[in-house]
Order: sequence, then C-alpha cells, then structure tokens
Amino acid sequence: MEIVIYGIVNSIILILMSSGFALVYGVSRVPNFAHGALFILAGYMAWVFLNRFNLPYILAVLLALVIVTVIGALLYRIIIVRVRGMRTSEIIVSLGVGIAILEYLRWSGLRGMAVMLPPFISGSTSILGVVIDYQRLFIVIGGLGLLAFLWSFTAYTKTGLALKAIAQNERAALALGIDSDMAATVAVALGALFAGIAGIFILPIGNIVVELGYDVLIFAIAVSVCGGVGSWKGAVYASFLIGFAQILTVSYIAAHYHFVVALLVIILVLIIKPSGLFGRQKELEERV
Repeated sequence: MEIVIYGIVNSIILILMSSGFALVYGVSRVPNFAHGALFILAGYMAWVFLNRFNLPYILAVLLALVIVTVIGALLYRIIIVRVRGMRTSEIIVSLGVGIAILEYLRWSGLRGMAVMLPPFISGSTSILGVVIDYQRLFIVIGGLGLLAFLWSFTAYTKTGLALKAIAQNERAALALGIDSDMAATVAVALGALFAGIAGIFILPIGNIVVELGYDVLIFAIAVSVCGGVGSWKGAVYASFLIGFAQILTVSYIAAHYHFVVALLVIILVLIIKPSGLFGRQKELEERV
C-alpha cells in the first residue's frame, strides 16, 4: 500500500513537472528547454518575496507566478520567435536562457540547502495505514485540478480551441485566421505558468537548489518522449509508468538509482515503440 500511495504521489509530481513542457511543444512545436529554470525561479522568487519583503504567502506566490508567466511570454516574443522553425537553434537558445537563469541564481546566492518554502499545510495523516504529509496530498489534489483546468481550457474557451487547432493542423488554423505566433506566445506563457505552479507545489517538500532545475528539465523531457512528444494522454500515462518505476526502484534496489530508471524507461519504450506510447509521428514517417 505504501508503494501504491507514494507511487501515485510521485506520478502526479512528474505530471506537474512535465505539463508545461508538453503544452508548449504540443501547441507550438517549440521545445522550451528553459522549463526547469522557470520551475526553480518561481519557487525562489516566492521565497524572496516571503522572507526578504515579508509579504503574505499567497501574495508572494501570486507575484512569483505572474513574473514567471511574463518571462515566458517575453522569452518567445523576443528570442525564440527569431529562430522559430530552426529546431537546433530553438533548443540552443531556450537551453541557453535556462542555464543563464539557473547560474545567475547560483551566483546571486542560491547555494547549499538553506532555501526552502514552507508547506501550505503542516502536519501529516494516515491513509490505509500509510503516513503521508498534507503537502503531498495537496500536490495530488493540485495536480489533478491542473489537469482538469487544462482540459476545460482547451475544450471550452476560444483561446484554448485556437491552441488546439494550431496543435492539430497549423496550416488549416492559419487559413482560418488564427495567429500562429500569438498562439505560440500564449502557449509558452502558459507553459511557464505551469512550470511555476509545479515549483510552488513541489518545492515545499524539499530544498530549492539550482541542480533541481536541470533534473526537472530531464524529467519533463523523459515524460514527453516516453509518452509521445505532443501527446497529453501519453504524458499522463508515461508519468505513471516512470513514477511507479522509480518508487519500486527506491523500495527494492536503492534510492540513488531512481534518476537512472527514468532514462532506462525512455530507452525501453523507444526500442519497443519509437514514436512513444501515444505518438504517431515516427509511424507516419515510416509509412511514407
């Protein structure tokens, strides 16, 4: 039962980590490799507003999320738009911005294990004999709520339907008058917002360290590639596959192998199904 409960928690954490990355690529086909940096930046800014400016926790979180969202929009409008369509350049530019943000945070004093956000709700409870803290329960509820919001947004709002149209067929969407660059800007901004929300939810169960930004990026790529790049359904299934694989590894082998397991799952999935669990791009290429 402990493996089941903590496997679910770990899977939801992976969904939160990867949702923004999958959204951006699914809509605009832009690989935002600054994703992990935005995750850390949101948490660190919330900590700064909370501890140095003595703002209320909720206000500190909201300000951090607004700033990260604006940074995401500016990242596309000022930098990525100039190299859009050049895949290698998109990766290099966004990765360069992400490294610059993380290393600036390291240079400005984000070192060691002294920076930590307080949990939203302190304490713990027992579920079916398994002790779990309230913050992890909040992560599960928040993660499921984020997925519900994203589904409702893309299914019932005009902006969401435009993003969905761009993701399905960009040329047809352009013919109908949908602005591709504006849709990509919204997607990258939302991706940054989701990265920030993930950071705010997850960082209270650990420390805010620069290295975690690189780990988050790798996990986001792992989930997206394993599930099928651009497939939301695949990302959710891949998160549970990798999440439970990691918990089983921690329980029966050793904790320091949990990172390696994520990479091994990618290799195995790509050997069996090169397009990912729910991706079809490689299959279509092979048919042509």
